[in-house]
Amino acid sequence: MDEQKSQSDQLEDRLIDFAVRIISLASGLPRNAPGRHISMQMLRSGTSGAPDYAEARGAESSADFIHKLKVVQKELNETAVWLRILSKSVLTKEELIVDILQENRELSRIITASVRTAKARLAPAPKMTNDN
Repeated sequence: MDEQKSQSDQLEDRLIDFAVRIISLASGLPRNAPGRHISMQMLRSGTSGAPDYAEARGAESSADFIHKLKVVQKELNETAVWLRILSKSVLTKEELIVDILQENRELSRIITASVRTAKARLAPAPKMTNDN
């Protein structure tokens, strides 16, 4: 029997796949000082989204969930900058980065929407008043 994966499982899978792509990209960079520096920075930020998201899924409260999702967003933002730097450098071909950067943008949009939804659910309901 083939079970449907939840949206959160699907998102975690995408974040894992993204991390694997970052690992592959970083592995192909030159072993010179700039290549090593960008590789290590990109590896750190680009592979942390999946485990950070897994932590968010196990959050102890709504506020904790939002905080952990914001950490995922920050890491994705940092990774996007490293990808953009890399695309403008001579360390690799820009076409190797285009698809990864696009996935980064899509993941960022999903996480941003998730934060917005979680905040809306956390906000107290507006009080109803009778103005009679």
